Amino acid sequence: MITCFIRYEIDAFRKDEFATYARNWGEAIPRCGADLIGYYGPHEGSATTAYGVYNIESLAAYEAYRARLAADPLGRENYEFARRERFILKEDRIFLKNVSLAHRKE
Repeated sequence: MITCFIRYEIDAFRKDEFATYARNWGEAIPRCGADLIGYYGPHEGSATTAYGVYNIESLAAYEAYRARLAADPLGRENYEFARRERFILKEDRIFLKNVSLAHRKE
C-alpha cells in the first residue's frame, strides 16, 4: 500500500471553489478505486496551502485508477472545473509508504 499526498497551492480568495472541488473528489475518488483519506483546505496559518491524501495499492493500480477517474463523468467535470476556474495555482504529488510500526494504545 502506498499513500499519495497532493500539495496544492490555491488562490487565497478562491477557497470556496477548492472546497467544491474537494467535495466532488470525495465522491469520484472512492468510486474509481482509491481509498480517500481526505482533502484539507486552509483554516489557520497559510491561506494558500491545501492537501489531498489517499491510499492506493501500488503504482500500477494508480495508473488504472487515473484512467478510471479520467473516464468518470464527475471526474471529467471536476478536472474541467479546476481548469476553467483556475483556483489551483500549483499541484505537487508524492507517493510515500508507511514505514512506522503499528501504534498501540494502552
